[in-house]
Amino acid sequence: MRPGLWEMSMKSDAFKAIPKMSPQQMEQMRKMGVNVPKMEDGAMVTKVCITKEMAARDQPPIERNEAGCQPRNFQRSGNTYSSDIVCDGAGMKGMGKVNGSFAGDTSFTSVYDFKGTAYGQPVTQHSENSGKWLAADCGSVKPVAEMKPAK
Repeated sequence: MRPGLWEMSMKSDAFKAIPKMSPQQMEQMRKMGVNVPKMEDGAMVTKVCITKEMAARDQPPIERNEAGCQPRNFQRSGNTYSSDIVCDGAGMKGMGKVNGSFAGDTSFTSVYDFKGTAYGQPVTQHSENSGKWLAADCGSVKPVAEMKPAK
């Protein structure tokens, strides 16, 4: 991946359950300092800063999150990659799989499938993700603090 500012998009069935916010509500949240991602064509779109160190890992950003989910068994062959996602947190348990591909160092696409429980309720999630490089300068966008390499 090329270091710099990236636009990441995630399309998921889970977003259908999220109540829609008006542009005015979203602007009010932003004024309060809340980083509200854009919703476009049923996808959540965010900007992410990829540092030189993250780019040197030669894999897409797979985030360790507060739900206790971590990437495992990252494999890459040519321009394709895969990783297991293992969740064993207090609120989320289960297994997922990511399969994707790079198009040079300026874009990637992936598909993510997860099956498990979230706060005791069964969860099956499918999402389609993509990323495209926008600029070498991240501007005011800060790198994600918990970005970890997949093991």
